[in-house]
Amino acid sequence: MKIKSQKDFFAGLMFVLVGIAFAWGSTSYNVGTGARMGPGYFPLMLGILLAILGLVVVFTALTIETVDGDPVGKIAWRPLGFIIGANLVFGVLLGGVVAWGLPAMGLIAAIYALVLIAGLAGEKYSVKSSLILATILAVGSYLAFVVALKLQFQVWPTFITG
Repeated sequence: MKIKSQKDFFAGLMFVLVGIAFAWGSTSYNVGTGARMGPGYFPLMLGILLAILGLVVVFTALTIETVDGDPVGKIAWRPLGFIIGANLVFGVLLGGVVAWGLPAMGLIAAIYALVLIAGLAGEKYSVKSSLILATILAVGSYLAFVVALKLQFQVWPTFITG
């Protein structure tokens, strides 16, 4: 059997593997039933659906003809580095690192850093657009998590709140 779309084949394969990993990982929790769902029910169902979706994508990659075989291109290391780095910086700023003596900077500073760093991954970077997006995300996150859900976590840096 010949792969007719490399991109779809490997994307579908990734979906299958991640779906199986989620489904397998959820079995260590109580799954329950449809009427009385346990903590493992949602990840199990999500994993199964993701694996099925992956199988459909793999099947289409093997059956539907593409013009040039839709080859997988080279890995875009620069954007990948910025996206992963932005998430790491977000985690460090949100929670701080006690071992390094870094205090938690709070949700707002973490969101601004995340958006500004992740924006560097794109081909066209605009500080103005990134600041507007960061402001919308910061206000939305504050309203959703702190006001609506009443979650208790640090919103501002400690040197501001005291």
